[in-house]
Amino acid sequence: MAKKSLVIVESPAKAKTIGKYLGKDYEVKACMGHLRDLPKSVMGVDVDHDFEPNYKPIKGKEDIIKDLEKSAKGSEYVYLATDPDREGEAISWHLKELLKLSDEKARRVTFNEITKKVVGESIAAPRDIDQNLVDAKQARRLLDGIVG
Repeated sequence: MAKKSLVIVESPAKAKTIGKYLGKDYEVKACMGHLRDLPKSVMGVDVDHDFEPNYKPIKGKEDIIKDLEKSAKGSEYVYLATDPDREGEAISWHLKELLKLSDEKARRVTFNEITKKVVGESIAAPRDIDQNLVDAKQARRLLDGIVG
C-alpha cells in the first residue's frame, strides 16, 4: 500500500474543504499560521555574524508542530500549501525547516481559489519554495527584530 501524502494549509476550514477534494490518498492538516519566529525576550538576530536569525518555535504551538512532524514522517510527500503571498511562502519555508523535509519530499503548491479543479491542478504541478519571497519576508522580520 502506497504512503499517503500530507498537505499543510494555514486554516482548519481550508483543510476540511481541500481534504474532501483530494480524497483518501491525502491527509490535510492546518498549521494555524506561523510556527516559529524570532524570540521576544532577546534580539534574535546576530548582527555580528551576517545578521543570522535565531528562530524558535512559538510558545503554545508545540502540539501542532509534534502532530505535523508525526504526519510528515509517515508521508511520501509533504505539500506546503500555505497562502500564495510572501507571508505564506515564509510559513512554508519555516515548515520545511522545522519538519526537516528534504527537497525531494517537500512540494510547494498554492491555491488562488479553493475549487476541486484548481486544487487538483496545483497538486499535479508543485514547485520549489520561492526563496526570493522568503528572503523579502525575512528581511522585513529581521529589521523589525533589530529596530523594534
